[in-house]
Amino acid sequence: MNYLKATPIQELAIPKILEGRDLIASAQTGTGKTAAYLIPLLDRISHANHDHTSTLILVPTRELAKQIDEQVEGFGYFVEANSIAIYGGGKGDDWDKQRKALETGADIIIATPGRLIAHMQLGYVHFDKIDYLVLDEADKMLDMGFSDDIINIVAKLPVKRQTLLFSATMPNKIREFSKRILVDPEEIRLAVSKPAAGIDQQFYLAYDSQKLPLLAHLIKNSTKPVQSMVLFTSRKSEVNGIVRALSKLGYEARGISSDLEQDDREVVLRDFKNKAFPILVATDVLSRGIDIDNLTHVVNYDIPRDAEDYVHRIGRTARAATTGTAITFISDQDQNRIVNIERLIEREVEKQSITEALDMGKSPVFDPKRFSGLRGKGGSRGGSGRGGRDGRRGDGRQRHESNKPATGERREGRRDQRTDAESKPHPEGIMPITEGSTNATSEGVAQSLPVDAGGQAKNKRRKKRRRGPKGEGRPNDQSQSSVSVPAGE
Repeated sequence: MNYLKATPIQELAIPKILEGRDLIASAQTGTGKTAAYLIPLLDRISHANHDHTSTLILVPTRELAKQIDEQVEGFGYFVEANSIAIYGGGKGDDWDKQRKALETGADIIIATPGRLIAHMQLGYVHFDKIDYLVLDEADKMLDMGFSDDIINIVAKLPVKRQTLLFSATMPNKIREFSKRILVDPEEIRLAVSKPAAGIDQQFYLAYDSQKLPLLAHLIKNSTKPVQSMVLFTSRKSEVNGIVRALSKLGYEARGISSDLEQDDREVVLRDFKNKAFPILVATDVLSRGIDIDNLTHVVNYDIPRDAEDYVHRIGRTARAATTGTAITFISDQDQNRIVNIERLIEREVEKQSITEALDMGKSPVFDPKRFSGLRGKGGSRGGSGRGGRDGRRGDGRQRHESNKPATGERREGRRDQRTDAESKPHPEGIMPITEGSTNATSEGVAQSLPVDAGGQAKNKRRKKRRRGPKGEGRPNDQSQSSVSVPAGE
């Protein structure tokens, strides 16, 4: 595995884990947290001769589950420990394979919470002898809405166990959550390190509509050739569009999001690591825990919600005393996040405004106090970027409401990230109909049913046709057919 020296988190965590204490540990992504808990746990497993599944590791994404499974195989080669990765999004026969593996058992199970819950509900998963529980990237799992699933899983585990919680950040919600599942834990908190000195951080002011042409200009004129670039966007709906636009400009790119089948995602990630293509467009599913080294460029197409995530993202370049470029686009509605980032990295980065000189129209003016609170109110999404600093059209009129993004797009950070983490197939193959879902008719025409507060579809009543006095003829067919029936009935 080419480990020559323990990292700070490994040096501090391994002795405490071997002592058997619960542990809550915070350290930046890429500092060796996985090895910090796998090495001591594999050592204890090798000496215990367990005849049952002893270790459960919960992770936010399927990619991370697969990666840890591979690391167990590498670390456990000489201790004869085996593991199973349980995650959604694969082919139909994956469910049966996972079920057989869970029934047969393994020393270590690595799972995404939602998929594991789906298996546990069918009654053949038994964790009554679990000795060790690990929550890896715990802050990411809570951000993605897995807290209830985790609590439900923990309720099925023995009270007497060792629990290890690892997180890249340590917000208050993690501390409060840890009190529910850990007992008198030891704590290790390593400060989020500042970006490496070799990273050239570049901030550019741009409306959303200006980002793609500006990116093409920056790639073409980069002093450092783009050999390996990850572009992070917060909305999966934009991934394919960005890939197509880059391809039209002559740059080979591929995308990875929940819209891809699991096998396809694995192929894309493997090919990118093997340098088969230079640009990978991804959602935040790749922002944590995924091992991608030696990037020449990182692009924040959308600014991450948490300042720490900015450091994690750009920290994937300029490793091992090399250099790299980190490009960040700042729209009007993201400016307050830039303030938080600069406070964290303890430096102010120059905000460049070059769109007007490139004939792309004026860029936003950097004024965080003025633009704070625009996120979620339409902001500059879909705008022309050619005039008003506050997202107005060049002719002074406010943009039409239809230019606002769908609510689901603005909530990508929560809703779509969970979708990226896993798809929980219903064992019987029946997809539940949720509020606001689209229902297809037998002719294949999608009809949207209005939903009341209780979640029940409302059938609009047709107006009753008033009958004339007895003896008068009924209205003719033409007048009857002119009655308008609301769509969806």
